[in-house]
Amino acid sequence: MPQRRYLIASAIVVLLLALMPLSGSRYAVDLTTEVLIYSLFALSLNVLIGFTGNISFGHAAYFAIGGYACAILLTTYGWPLVFALPVAVVLAGLVAAVVGYFCVRLTQIYFAMLTLAFAMLVWGVAFKWKEVTGGDDGFTGIKVPAMLANHVSYFYFTLIVVTAGIAALWVICHSAFGLTLVAVRENNVRAGFIGIDTRRMRWAAFTVAGTFGGLAGALFGMYHRGMYIENAFWTESAQVLIMALLGGIYSFIGPIIGATVLHLLQTFTNQYTPYWPTVLGLILLVIVLVLPDGLIGLVRRVTARGSKR
Repeated sequence: MPQRRYLIASAIVVLLLALMPLSGSRYAVDLTTEVLIYSLFALSLNVLIGFTGNISFGHAAYFAIGGYACAILLTTYGWPLVFALPVAVVLAGLVAAVVGYFCVRLTQIYFAMLTLAFAMLVWGVAFKWKEVTGGDDGFTGIKVPAMLANHVSYFYFTLIVVTAGIAALWVICHSAFGLTLVAVRENNVRAGFIGIDTRRMRWAAFTVAGTFGGLAGALFGMYHRGMYIENAFWTESAQVLIMALLGGIYSFIGPIIGATVLHLLQTFTNQYTPYWPTVLGLILLVIVLVLPDGLIGLVRRVTARGSKR
């Protein structure tokens, strides 16, 4: 019954989003497009941190790989989108699998620092390989199919792809595989004692997270018609990590809420004040001191108190 309610609620949200262009506001459509992309990005990271308990400081690497690969295939080589997008996503997943093979041999802070090291390696390649990536000038002028050139058509394309991606992640996270990841997160040693190959499970989660992160990056690059080295920098990884933490990493929809709230806060704050880093610092303090379970945890506490009265 709860899953049926979630399905109905999700269908209503998608329907309301589909009606967004009827508002006639291009700003609202563009902002919603970005929120959708970052929601998928944050949700992909949560496969790793929320379900296996491993903190990654390098998730932006796969976001950038997906974005750059799709941009290069579309623009430099003239591939059609139907081939360029899947290949870019697969490439991000393959790189994540290679990196994850080494990262999952470590745990805790050593795991986190190794993910950061590999991400900075990707950033260095994007920065130095100027003839391919554009270096610090960025890879601009990405060619997209004419049918997606309009902001409304690209919004619907993003909505369809992101909805499919979120649905796929829902199935993955609520399958036997996802439940096994939770067991690994809760007690890695005990999970190993009952026969679970914990390292392989963490590796699979790392690969899944990188694959969907690459999909978000490809959508981001096509939307902005450009990819930049900042998209591979550690600050991008930190931002998506904060999104997941803000929403609540132990809830499937938590990262979606966190991505929506944080991106909207950043957008509106930058419109009226140059002090977004200060606001972000305050948000971090609130998460650590007041909202360790994120906004989802806050809602649950308020609901629980209300039911007791």
